[in-house]
Amino acid sequence: MNAPEPKSTGAPNGALEVYLLGLVDFDAAIALQERLMREVAGYDDGRGALLVCEHPPLITVGREGSRAELRCSQEELLARQIAVRWLNRGGGSVVHAPGQLALYPILPVARRGWGLSALRERLELALVDLCRETHVRAWRVPEAAGVFCRTGQVAHLGVAIRSSISSHGLFVNVSPRMDALSLVRSQFGRATSLATARGQTVSMPAVRECLIRRLAAHLDYERYHLYTGHPLLVRTKRVVAYA
Repeated sequence: MNAPEPKSTGAPNGALEVYLLGLVDFDAAIALQERLMREVAGYDDGRGALLVCEHPPLITVGREGSRAELRCSQEELLARQIAVRWLNRGGGSVVHAPGQLALYPILPVARRGWGLSALRERLELALVDLCRETHVRAWRVPEAAGVFCRTGQVAHLGVAIRSSISSHGLFVNVSPRMDALSLVRSQFGRATSLATARGQTVSMPAVRECLIRRLAAHLDYERYHLYTGHPLLVRTKRVVAYA
């Protein structure tokens, strides 16, 4: 039986605007995120935005990460055409690849009465609810940003707050290639996926729908609007050698 939806705590009005972007190059997603941060900062009703997408193969490294976490050489990364991005977000190194769901919540956290720790808790609780609906037992770990299950870390969290607006995101391994996840040494055990934990195929659309719904509830948005794409998204094209 599914857990009850969290109730609103009386946060400001305003809806969560959710943009389904599909497969998007990481730099294009970050550029759109920057545009939306300026828009959200100008709203006076608590409105927020959520970008939902997947990325071509890439490694990002947060403030707690280091080059020592990468298990592959620079030559191997060049051969696979896998870029590495160093970011001013929380968390360590994360591998991104098709089959991983990336979500970027762009929220007026100060207006909604949250700090970084409160935001992290809400995001992680939404991830735990997602796993429960997917029939995967999962839990939070105080010293690690993300969510864990019996086979390892199934979701990573790396957020930042700048000028009272949140950025960067959370990353759920739904069914990516496991050899891609092994390119990075996790600080808190091995990375896993929902498909691995369940031992069977997991539907990406079902995970996406569930997580959007759970995030809206835990972030105290009584309404959310879904859009396919975004007019300000500038897609880039590059050849990816993923072998």
